[in-house]
Amino acid sequence: MTMLPVKDLQERSDRHPKPSDIKFQYGTAGFRTLGKTLDSVLFRVGVLAALRSKKLDGKTIGVMVTASHNPEPDNGVKLVDPRGEMLESSWEAHATALANAPNSVAFVAAVDELVRATKIDLSIPARVVYARDTRPTGPQLIAALKDGLEAIKAEYRDAGVTTTPVLHYLVRTINTKGTKDSYGKDTEEGYLTKLSDAFKKLLAGKPTPPPLLIDCANGVGALMAERFKGYLGDIFIINLVNADLHTPGALNNSCGADFVKVNQKLPPSITLQPGQRACSLDGDADRLMYYYADERGQFHMLDGDKITTLVASYIVELVKASGLDEQIKVGVIQTAYANGSSTKYLSGRLPVKCVPTGVKHLHHAAEQYDVGVYFEANGHGTVLFSPAAQELISSHKPSTPLTNLKNIIDVINQTVGDALSDAFLVEAILAQKSFSGVEWDSLYCDLPNRLVKVVVSDRNAFKTEDAERRLVSPPSLQAKVDELVRKYEGGRSFVRPSGTEDVVRVYAEAATRAEADGDTASSCSLITHSLSLSRLELAFRVAGLVYDEAGGDPSQRPKEFL
Repeated sequence: MTMLPVKDLQERSDRHPKPSDIKFQYGTAGFRTLGKTLDSVLFRVGVLAALRSKKLDGKTIGVMVTASHNPEPDNGVKLVDPRGEMLESSWEAHATALANAPNSVAFVAAVDELVRATKIDLSIPARVVYARDTRPTGPQLIAALKDGLEAIKAEYRDAGVTTTPVLHYLVRTINTKGTKDSYGKDTEEGYLTKLSDAFKKLLAGKPTPPPLLIDCANGVGALMAERFKGYLGDIFIINLVNADLHTPGALNNSCGADFVKVNQKLPPSITLQPGQRACSLDGDADRLMYYYADERGQFHMLDGDKITTLVASYIVELVKASGLDEQIKVGVIQTAYANGSSTKYLSGRLPVKCVPTGVKHLHHAAEQYDVGVYFEANGHGTVLFSPAAQELISSHKPSTPLTNLKNIIDVINQTVGDALSDAFLVEAILAQKSFSGVEWDSLYCDLPNRLVKVVVSDRNAFKTEDAERRLVSPPSLQAKVDELVRKYEGGRSFVRPSGTEDVVRVYAEAATRAEADGDTASSCSLITHSLSLSRLELAFRVAGLVYDEAGGDPSQRPKEFL
């Protein structure tokens, strides 16, 4: 019987000591914190990924080293299961336990316990594919990861510097290669070819769309967007901005999808002409935020909720036009961050389900539908087509709507949210419907909203229920939030601990007087063009309440907290 290589594990682990003053937590996006503190975590994740592969009979497991939209000094790592999906939730506790073993002896003991508890056959080969983004701490963290993989004799493939969505795509294509479920060629070229070919087919016969300006957040998405240019040719022109991969501190700095969503304004490096639309990626290119300038040059944001509405509505149209609406049911999955107006609009047209924040929750819920559409308000999302739906679409009587559905299946990266794939999907739908940004935006009017981050000493002290829409801990805090919300017309607010940063997030939305007076074109315009004092006030009042209840230092209290 194959035994653990205890001596090699312990000796190599000694090279990567765990910081004694840090407790690591595998959360929504894996491990994520200051990159310089993660050396021991990466070594141990290498071992964990190999064990996960062995547990799944040698299937290839993915490891992505990235901190997505976080500041450049941060880094992180997450595991990807064989179909390109997030790590099975029951293994998150195993990851946390291994990462927090205080020393090498305790780590090896924790590995041995995991092997016994999950009945892993160590004789089965382990296979791992890994990649990283452009962060400066990436190379040394990859070195630690490789040390862990080699300690347990795993086979591994280095996918280099690439986007998170490409890594997810590679995991799925590697594991389905040569099977009836083959997802494509298991190379970056295979990814580029599959998406661009489908996109070009969707644009065929349509007027050439205007060039699209893409803010790459000075991240790895710039590399992939540049490569797409060669595959798209003059069919679709993309112009890149914030594509600086060399200036220290540039990553996600005053640019990118998270900057646009949180600040609800253009990155300072971008100027739009009236009628022009553009989009922002985040640091690892798995979030997408659209926006445009109206005829007066006024900025309008088109976030994940707007993308959901455009995509879901179009797919429903195609399914109905193909005569498959009785056989294929389309559903939408949202989180508490979804704007109330989007939920109201969609609920009148198709099933809508609210789940806790995090890709794993959205992805799992989307799998319950024939076609599941999910985009978080932050711009992370995709569309899942069930195997049965795909088989039905491919075998049904040919028609133009059906051909479009087939191409949509191929332009979408069904493994995970993919900003570039999603941008091509959006552009294809806008071309098919002859929509401008204005027409897309007019599908419904957003309630004015604001997202505020509150730094607290322990984010884990905040516990939620009802898909994270209500607090259960700290005690009595939810009642105080409710009391504040009741003072604002159309008010809604919730508080939840971040799964990616050491903060608590406060979301608030409230109706303006214009909306209360009636949903007319003028009131919609006013909602869109003006900041609502009520939503700003509500968000900052709740933020102040959270800061005070969490024992924040009064001398450090942000001045905008009311």
